[in-house]
Order: sequence, then structure tokens, then C-alpha cells
Amino acid sequence: QVQLVESGGDSVRPGGSLRLSCVGVGIDITQNAMGWYREAPGNRRELVAVFNTDGAPHYLDSVKGRFTISRDNNKNTMYLQMNNLTPEDTAVYFCNGDLDGWGYLPRVADFRSWGQGTQVTVSS
Repeated sequence: QVQLVESGGDSVRPGGSLRLSCVGVGIDITQNAMGWYREAPGNRRELVAVFNTDGAPHYLDSVKGRFTISRDNNKNTMYLQMNNLTPEDTAVYFCNGDLDGWGYLPRVADFRSWGQGTQVTVSS
């Protein structure tokens, strides 16, 4: 069964850093379009960082210069390095992408499943 396992979330103070990990189980996530999403209370789940079909990284405007998306092919793992965190970054973070060979990145509403996510809390 295909599964994505997110980890690395924690509670940190503003200005702190975290590195999130997304491990693919039963699926190669190193070559396909993959992204990091987050959902905060009262907000829709949104894409914050992504490797698109061209393999290039793209970022939500509010995280540019602070977040870096990367992948380790040998570990079948995707990472999100988050620096200079702010309270507005507080959310549950998920990874997802083209796991079924569509050749494109689906809309949030079109994903058939999600992992458990990992909680990031930024507060003083």
C-alpha cells in the first residue's frame, strides 16, 4: 500500500528552524511532482513548496527565502527546511504529489488520500 509519512514537526519560538521529512513507502517520490502543503485552523489546505513536473522548486510567496524544499533519492525522502519561522507558519504540514502517474500535480481537492501530517507550532 502506498503511504506517505511526515515527521519533524515541533513547537518552536519565532525565528526558530525546523526540518520536516516525508518518506515514501511503496512509492518512488524522488522523480515525480511532489509538494508540501499546510492547513491551519480556519484556513484551506494550501501548497507551500513544490517540485513541479519540470523538477524546479516553487514556493508560496510568504515562505520564499525562508523555506527550502529538497529530496534525497537514496532515502526516498523529501524535506522541507523551514527557517525564521513565524506564528503564521503554525499549521499541520502534509506532503503529497503525483503518486499515480498522472503526469501533473493535482489540485488539493483531487488527492485521494493524505498522510497523518506533522504539527508545526510557532509561538513565544
